[in-house]
Amino acid sequence: MVTRLIHLWLMLNISKYFPQLTAEQILCFEKMEPLYREWNEKINVISRKDIDALYEKHVLHALAIAKIITFRPGTQILDVGTGGGFPGIPLAIMFPATEFTLIDSIGKKIKVVQAVVDELNLKNVNAIHIRVQEVKKEFDFVISRAVTAFPDFVSIVKNKISRKPLNSRPNGIIYLKGGDFEDEIKDFKNSIEVTEISNFFSEPYFETKKVIYLPINR
Repeated sequence: MVTRLIHLWLMLNISKYFPQLTAEQILCFEKMEPLYREWNEKINVISRKDIDALYEKHVLHALAIAKIITFRPGTQILDVGTGGGFPGIPLAIMFPATEFTLIDSIGKKIKVVQAVVDELNLKNVNAIHIRVQEVKKEFDFVISRAVTAFPDFVSIVKNKISRKPLNSRPNGIIYLKGGDFEDEIKDFKNSIEVTEISNFFSEPYFETKKVIYLPINR
């Protein structure tokens, strides 16, 4: 009962932070918790200690990106190292007219992602078992949740970003990161934008979490 109340509280918080959500979107978010709990029993894609905090540590964390940019219809997004589908799936629910490609080098993780996408009937998500180095297509934005050191990430994805702008922000990289990473971004100081997620969300979990945005001009 306590766990269910926690989930209900977190769901209400998602609606509080994003009051524009439709009933269909809210229903999709509600379906995520039982889906991930069921799949996590078969294939561990989310830490056992985090599954009870799915909405806070995974869904809401992913949606921090929606606080710094509203993707326009037709925008193409690549989620690198998506794991269980984060940040891609929550953002795909938030932006149904944006196209999301979720990739991971571990096949069993993509299996879970595809199952969740199918169950939620998300028509704007393509889940692929592939390494980012093998991706040939270009995208407007590359998103990820701290899969590697930031300079290494930039080096492997910068050639995947299109030159043609479609949104209010120039095309580039949007990266969710926590902790102390000043040393990682020192070479990008002149162009990088770092936003505290605690500016948007009041939960203590977000006190050290940030959204990094790096426009890519080629």
